[in-house]
Amino acid sequence: MSQPVQTDPGSPNGPDQPPVAATSFKKNSTLKRWSKLLFRSATGTVGLFIVLTVIFVGVFAEQLAPFGVNEQNYANMLAPPSWQEGGSSEHLLGTDNLGRDILSRIIHGTTISLLVGVFSVVVAGALGMVAGLYAGYYGGWTDTILMRLVDAFLSIPNILFVLVILAVFDPGIMTLIFAIGATNWVIYARLIRGEVLSVKEREYVKAARSIGTKNFTIMRKHILPNVFSTFIVVSTLSVATTIILEASLSFLGMGVSPPDISWGYMLADGRDYLATNWWLATFPGLAITITVLGIIFLGDWLRDVLDPRSQGR
Repeated sequence: MSQPVQTDPGSPNGPDQPPVAATSFKKNSTLKRWSKLLFRSATGTVGLFIVLTVIFVGVFAEQLAPFGVNEQNYANMLAPPSWQEGGSSEHLLGTDNLGRDILSRIIHGTTISLLVGVFSVVVAGALGMVAGLYAGYYGGWTDTILMRLVDAFLSIPNILFVLVILAVFDPGIMTLIFAIGATNWVIYARLIRGEVLSVKEREYVKAARSIGTKNFTIMRKHILPNVFSTFIVVSTLSVATTIILEASLSFLGMGVSPPDISWGYMLADGRDYLATNWWLATFPGLAITITVLGIIFLGDWLRDVLDPRSQGR
């Protein structure tokens, strides 16, 4: 008669842990489904390619840029792109009114746009996630106070709120990040609260409460994983809107200021030359458009991937 196999509770295959093989199979199955959905979606593939390219350019801007961000050449001011008459291969996208290379400035501006876009969303997402979890889970006065605060923030135009903060505090990248993050958290708070109100009524949450599980543990282990997919999709799309907001503020002279460079600041520099030297504003505008479209395409694909209805596809 064969003896039952003894399992060490502390081993990776103990009674409280899923089998390693099963976990590995689940991960491989998830990755396979994600890849299938990615390559089946033309917009998802294009979006991922654009986003990875922008990240690569932003990270290695110093190595990729042929000239310094503020390197001037007064003998070569307002040179057209290389394919136009008077252009040169040395400056592929031409130069500005101070002889600075447009391509180099766009490459360096990628870093600023990514920093502001990503970290502003991190700040806003963290604040909104905490507020939404507590408001939705505890309800009562906690929910009332937090949601009235959200309503107060939503009653003020977003860009006006950011402009007030930037006018009060010293301008700079860190100030811009926290100003945008401090105004955008309400979007996440309201969204996460709605998700939590639905999730907390499910049977496994009620069962966890009935056996005396602490509220913080329930939120961390049972509620947060179920609302995180929505949070990821909204955060991805918010990066695109934040990049546009940063460009708008820099265009107005309230965002990134010299010696730093951003695409919005380049647009502001080139607006007086649109009729004669179109490339000064056109190429930074294209950089903003392509980046934002890439992020939107990727966010749309993530929404399909994380949609429970697509799990069996």
